[in-house]
Amino acid sequence: MNDSAPSAPAARHTGRNVLIWTIKIVVSAGLLYWLFRNVDAAEVWRLVRTAHAAWLLVALALYGAIIVVSAWRWGLLLGAQGIEMPFSALVNSFLVATFFNNFLPSNIGGDVVRIRDSARTAGSKTLATTVVLLDRGIGLLGLVFVAACGATVAARRSEALGPLGPSLLWAVFGGGLTATLIAVMAPRSLGFVLRPLEAIHQEWVGERIERLMSALGRFRAAPRALVNCFLGAIAVQTLLVAFYAAIARGLDIPIPFAHLSILIPLSFIVLMVPVSVNGFGIREKTFADYFSALHLPVTAALALSLTGAALIMIFSLSGAVAYVTRSARSGPAEVESSE
Repeated sequence: MNDSAPSAPAARHTGRNVLIWTIKIVVSAGLLYWLFRNVDAAEVWRLVRTAHAAWLLVALALYGAIIVVSAWRWGLLLGAQGIEMPFSALVNSFLVATFFNNFLPSNIGGDVVRIRDSARTAGSKTLATTVVLLDRGIGLLGLVFVAACGATVAARRSEALGPLGPSLLWAVFGGGLTATLIAVMAPRSLGFVLRPLEAIHQEWVGERIERLMSALGRFRAAPRALVNCFLGAIAVQTLLVAFYAAIARGLDIPIPFAHLSILIPLSFIVLMVPVSVNGFGIREKTFADYFSALHLPVTAALALSLTGAALIMIFSLSGAVAYVTRSARSGPAEVESSE
């Protein structure tokens, strides 16, 4: 028997990964090809090439502010669990996570970085994961809230709303807020929903469900941290819209801030569906459809989308520097616990 031959499960895993990657590449390349086949690519390049550099620098500064506020929000949730990490370590971890999000196949990599960086201090991967997931959930609430506000403003101005109106967005926000409040205020209800998972491994899963419910109970006892985290989420999403607004200004694209408040959250929600390579193609198609609904040129939509993606990737390179320069003493440590 050849010991070097891959096992059947490993071969199936490799085959599945190859299939997934093939599908993602086909989706991204196919959508980009279809979009550029129907527009003047030279005009897209002209818009990008003649962009005002000062506004692009403003956009990069705004993205830096997003990282700082995001790290502060994360620190609030960790503090509610009695986990104290230096703010510099939180910013470092977020920078590294941003790099992983933009240069790995999916944005799960960034969450893994944050969980790993906080798990040793927390003494539990389950607790660290709970904090990151709640941070994600509150961030999503902030995203929908900003989109709903933008749609409301656009509606009051009697502007075309594109594919989404304020009623739908406020309903989604209300549903998400209700689900979050139930999970935090009545963690036993969430535990009841998760109990069937114990069929996988009763002792292991049961222990983690208990830890999850304990963590949610501590959040219930720290309402100020949750409220401030939500306000921080709104600030992050507003800064993200401002980031794209600065780029639009640099490209001389006349799209109102209220509509960017709808489009940008919508595009990031679409990017959560893992069917493309880091959102390429899917993001551009979302921008193009929204611009078309507003009777704005698709060339401008593609220029805005691709320039935004490029600037985010350029900024995220600072995460590579942060990762390389981590010291064993001041940087986030590796997790030793197997829990």
